[in-house]
Amino acid sequence: MYRLVFWYLAMLIGVSVVLGGLHVIAIDPIALVLSTALVIASGYLANTLMAWAFRAVPNRESVYITGMLIVLIMPPAPATDLAAIGAVLAASIWGTASKYILSLRRRHIFNPAALGVALPGLFLDQPATWWVSGQLWLLPIVVIGGLMIVRKLRRFDLVIAFAAVNLAVTALTGDPGDTLASIRFALLDSPFFFLAFVMLTEPLTAPQDRFWRLAYGALVGALAAPNVAVAGYYFTPEVALLVGNLLTFIVSPAGRVVLTLERVERIAAGTYDFVFRPDRRLAFAAGQYLEWTMPVAKPDNRGNRRYFTIASAPAEQDVRLGVRLFREGSAFKRALAKLEPGDQIVASQLAGSFTLPRDPKRKLCFIAGGIGITPFRSMLGELLERGEPRDIVVLYGNGSAREIAYADVLDDAQRELGIATHLAVINPEGAATDMHIGLIDAEMVRANVPDLADRTFYISGPYPMVTAVRAALRQLGVHRWRIKTDFFPGLA
Repeated sequence: MYRLVFWYLAMLIGVSVVLGGLHVIAIDPIALVLSTALVIASGYLANTLMAWAFRAVPNRESVYITGMLIVLIMPPAPATDLAAIGAVLAASIWGTASKYILSLRRRHIFNPAALGVALPGLFLDQPATWWVSGQLWLLPIVVIGGLMIVRKLRRFDLVIAFAAVNLAVTALTGDPGDTLASIRFALLDSPFFFLAFVMLTEPLTAPQDRFWRLAYGALVGALAAPNVAVAGYYFTPEVALLVGNLLTFIVSPAGRVVLTLERVERIAAGTYDFVFRPDRRLAFAAGQYLEWTMPVAKPDNRGNRRYFTIASAPAEQDVRLGVRLFREGSAFKRALAKLEPGDQIVASQLAGSFTLPRDPKRKLCFIAGGIGITPFRSMLGELLERGEPRDIVVLYGNGSAREIAYADVLDDAQRELGIATHLAVINPEGAATDMHIGLIDAEMVRANVPDLADRTFYISGPYPMVTAVRAALRQLGVHRWRIKTDFFPGLA
């Protein structure tokens, strides 16, 4: 997801430089290039110093994204305008520093770009113009790229809540005689699309819970409407967003957790559990995920952040990260494989609705492929801890019998709770006689889940596997509302 945002913002700046040079849009291309260079350089320096001072893991990708957001919101600074240059430098430095200074448990409270551009307007008489939203030639890129980001994050509900309230408030507070003109102004002359698609959806400062996510979108949408004033104060888009960030801070799980590696356990061929000790009690629901950040000396194009499901059960003292490692894996996984006991990483953005239903009588079927077994390991561990039997069937597929992970938990679930696991392997070598040879398909589902019309299906694994199994279930007549798939932002 971060990589998509990076290239989206870079394209907007690059296209703006070209169109400005051709005099298609009213942007000074030289000033825009200068602003970009100043913001990125100052933000990089500030981030490096702050990370050193706070002993945090620096994130270069975040620096570039925050910087480019500021460039697209603040007016470009000509080389002869020292006040404008000072404003963009102040926005960049303060926005970057706010991630460390205005934070709780290593999680920043406010959207860094929004806070960065708000302060020059409040104290330096250099307000943000959100110029990227006033250029019709850029609108197709803003909208198409923005929709791709929202799709990656699966945050259409958030954007719809914002849009509905913003347009409704705009219509109600605008000229009663020309509602269409008010709405047209909101869509084409205000930062409507860029604010909704990019700024509003920033993961760390938006609530993860769906109810509060909708409330957050509605609040920002109302305050960002052009004619809304509270006690005579008219909210700018960035200040409206900062008020929404306060709501997130109040209602969302606070902070990041620092994890210290205790040991590494081999749980299957090529698959390992990294067992961490958290610096505080981590309250989560079985099946939820975290964003894991670690120092990567030379990150590849996927950066130094990943989303992984928590493999441990909520009652366990340690936090388990189950991963499959490959010889030619990503830079992140190569760095992970080199961790030694005592090394630390940071995790945040606890989220996810791929969890057990509240009704213990609901019949379930867990379908996992490879390391996709991790959320089910967490769920089964929780049921074992509570001694709570449920009507669950587990279908688990791997390349070979050697790759079956968490066999101990699966065996305990069958022995103590009566939850049976049916295994599928592609390679028949070493396979038991009762294993299905091949992929998990409609035939295997039909054979082991005869009452499939009564069950809710949970699917977790590689994206192609999830897609194929979901299609097989639909062919078997399972309604799509009874199929839940594991989801990480950026992997949709």
